[in-house]
Amino acid sequence: MTDDVLLVHGGNPLEGEIRVRGAKNLVPKAMVAALLGQGPSRLRNVPDIRDVKVVRGLLQLHGVTVRTGDEDGELILDPSHVESANVADIDAHAGSSRIPILFCGPLLHRLGHAFIPGLGGCDIGGRPVDFHFEVLRQFGATIEKHPQGTYLVAPQRLRGTKIELPYPSVGATEQVLLTAVLAEGVTELRNAAIEPEIVDLICVLQKMGAIITLGTDRTILITGVDELNGYTHRALPDRLEAASWACAALATKGDIYVRGARQLEMMTFLNTFRKVGGAFEVDDEGIRFWHPGGELKAIALETDVHPGFQTDWQQPLVVALTQATGLSIVHETVYESRLGFTGALNQMGAHIQLYRECLGATPCRFGARNFLHSAVVSGPSKLMGAELVIPDLRGGFSYLIAALAAEGTSTVHGIDLINRGYENFMDKLRDLGAHVELPSEQLVDA
Repeated sequence: MTDDVLLVHGGNPLEGEIRVRGAKNLVPKAMVAALLGQGPSRLRNVPDIRDVKVVRGLLQLHGVTVRTGDEDGELILDPSHVESANVADIDAHAGSSRIPILFCGPLLHRLGHAFIPGLGGCDIGGRPVDFHFEVLRQFGATIEKHPQGTYLVAPQRLRGTKIELPYPSVGATEQVLLTAVLAEGVTELRNAAIEPEIVDLICVLQKMGAIITLGTDRTILITGVDELNGYTHRALPDRLEAASWACAALATKGDIYVRGARQLEMMTFLNTFRKVGGAFEVDDEGIRFWHPGGELKAIALETDVHPGFQTDWQQPLVVALTQATGLSIVHETVYESRLGFTGALNQMGAHIQLYRECLGATPCRFGARNFLHSAVVSGPSKLMGAELVIPDLRGGFSYLIAALAAEGTSTVHGIDLINRGYENFMDKLRDLGAHVELPSEQLVDA
């Protein structure tokens, strides 16, 4: 499929303005939360990305009416007629998304049963779904696994429980929140994820009538209620996409104004961006990111759960670090396989060595488990165009950044994966002056 391939002619700075809308890691979850309400919900600042389309299709399969509102990027979701969906239809709509697992709690509350197909998602490390099912068992669900997927039944109302996560997983925290709000009694969740998107989901649920207390020690208390209403909510902006464009400005020696970006959720990234040598300016409408000239500086970096440096920021920043002077050290502590994308950067001329050892002080689950989860980046390196195959969402956008920073032309395969989390990225690239084209466009010109 030629439209899944992009030709990138690199060597030019990206300059101009783009806009980020609602966070990919919040909007689909807020859409699922609408299942819990007795009336319609109104969600604003929704990006036009594939994950939103997947969830919209799944909601409609279950009888939820989804329509666009008067405002650009507004969805109105009415769950008044929730019903069971055909197994084959669910499987077809789920695609490679992992979001269907979050339908479990709401469907158990509304219908007393749920079906979840086999799940996909980015291949960046272990994200086992078994823990989700174990959590649901603790709430009182009965679970049966079949070749085509997993069937869940709630013989009676789900009950609050005590859960301690072995790691502050975002997905597991979302699962508990979406299930506990209508469960009988109190649920105590310890070692919860507290990412801004989690807090925004809590805001959505509180607007619906939920009682949720967020403690200072990663403990969340949820007091179950008998009924929830619809919500009206404007999703927080996508800090991960904003950081990706910031790294693109740095790697290409460019200047990009990211309308919609907010300082509060990006403070950790902004500090690191400044340490590397990038410049930024915050105003009420967004953040301007640019390369101020001179040499970029090598740094030592460790990813961590919020408020640490986010793992989704790591890949695009590594591309920029290939242009920094000296040795940068990157210790990935969240996903054990996330540094695999660097092999292609080396083919382009980067000098990146991977190590199994923990090259950092942050407590890490992967040190003694034979995973290549630390990297040493030697720079600056002259990148050259190459043939690239996108491995995952953030790695894919990082390859685009590398191709834009490189001399010559790169052929990037699998660009459709980027549509999962980057709204209209092709238009945005062109708005910033990038020289990119689809092979089909070349055929038309010929």
